[in-house]
Amino acid sequence: MLGTQLAQLRDSTPTGLTDADDVVAGFDDALLRGFARVGEQDATALTALAGAVAGTPLGERVAEAVGKVTAGSVGQEHLAALAGTRTALLGATHDALLDQLDTALGRHRTPWTPTGEAGDPSPARAAARSWLHETALAGWRGIDHELLSAVGTPVEAALTEPESRRLAVLLDGLAAELRAGLPVATMPQVPVRRWADLWARGVLLAQDGPAPATVTATERVTGRLLPLGVDVHEHETAVQVQLHAILEPADATAPRLVRVTVGAAKVATIGGPAVWRLLSAYPVLLTAIAQRRALTVTDLPAQGGDLHWVDGQAQAGEPADPFATARVLLGTATATAIPPLDRHPVAIAEPVLLEGYVVHDDGLAVDLDGHRLAVALDRLPAGGPLTAALVAASSSCLGLIRWDDGRWLVQPLAVQATVKRRPVEAHNGDWADGVTDPKAAKAEAKAGDAVAVLRERAGRLLRR
Repeated sequence: MLGTQLAQLRDSTPTGLTDADDVVAGFDDALLRGFARVGEQDATALTALAGAVAGTPLGERVAEAVGKVTAGSVGQEHLAALAGTRTALLGATHDALLDQLDTALGRHRTPWTPTGEAGDPSPARAAARSWLHETALAGWRGIDHELLSAVGTPVEAALTEPESRRLAVLLDGLAAELRAGLPVATMPQVPVRRWADLWARGVLLAQDGPAPATVTATERVTGRLLPLGVDVHEHETAVQVQLHAILEPADATAPRLVRVTVGAAKVATIGGPAVWRLLSAYPVLLTAIAQRRALTVTDLPAQGGDLHWVDGQAQAGEPADPFATARVLLGTATATAIPPLDRHPVAIAEPVLLEGYVVHDDGLAVDLDGHRLAVALDRLPAGGPLTAALVAASSSCLGLIRWDDGRWLVQPLAVQATVKRRPVEAHNGDWADGVTDPKAAKAEAKAGDAVAVLRERAGRLLRR
């Protein structure tokens, strides 16, 4: 049955998807060259961007912004209009794809409810807008060390404001990627889509208005949280762990698909299983993930499908098999609409349970009822026991359905496999509370505890 549903996804593409992608790609190429001097090709791309939203409330403002940019008098407000339009086009693509996925899976999704009021002007966000304006004028090929060093001021300022820390991490990460690519003109392949994504998100986060955490209605939830799987996002300067789970509310309403996200800053030398030590402020959550236990949460803040984790308001409970949870509850759990700023095709990540498939190409694809689905082995984290070999030997998989490079694929979060005639189960979060594999533990001990060393050195510096 699921194979047929996935075949529907694979064989049908929402109307206008390719056209929208071409418009965004044209804008991204223009950003690569910079807006200080706009040539004929880039002017055409910007005009196409304005044309794509001509019949919407954005139309007049974007047309004005394109005129200013092509005339060489671009201001911060014009860049905000362009970034907003690019984000809106990708958001529309996201909505079309997600609606197609929900229809195929029979998944119900509650609507998004906006709230929040305009906030006070922020010096930190003003500094970020200025830096992002300069990067857009220079373009990725015009970026130099002097411009990148200037990001330190807005990053430090944003870190002092709790509502701007998301912006600070984004700017720091973008600058780190740009610095690693210098000189960009000699790069064999420039990640224009990724850098444009980060730039546009930064521009919108830097606008004075409601903080991202307040643009959806806040509620308090109490109930039983049943983990499904963990998605680990690792960057040279940050790590983020996202738990996908099902919440059974205490008021006996329908079970809900939810996410819990925690993160920490890091340096490039910390990787693999060591990243879990950076999250030591969340012992209850890590224990539940590693031991596959249910969690009882009390009065936990939530915006839509995202729970804002407070470790002191949770208690680890009885063992809860994620595969059993998925078999019983995943088909009926209600999903929540995504806030507009977070709507992007690559952000689609919907939990699914795959069973009874045949593995092809060493785990790069699975066959369900005669229908093939690609597997994202490159998304397997280094900080867990789940490997490509286990995926290739698996018969059941808990994963996330994603859209990437014009196709649907599945990202494994956990598998049940048979290795040397013995049943094996592996989850991305199995090492959240410490490495359990003897070989991996020995290798980690030999490499040393980078987190402890860096903390000790930082403590020494602070004591001076």
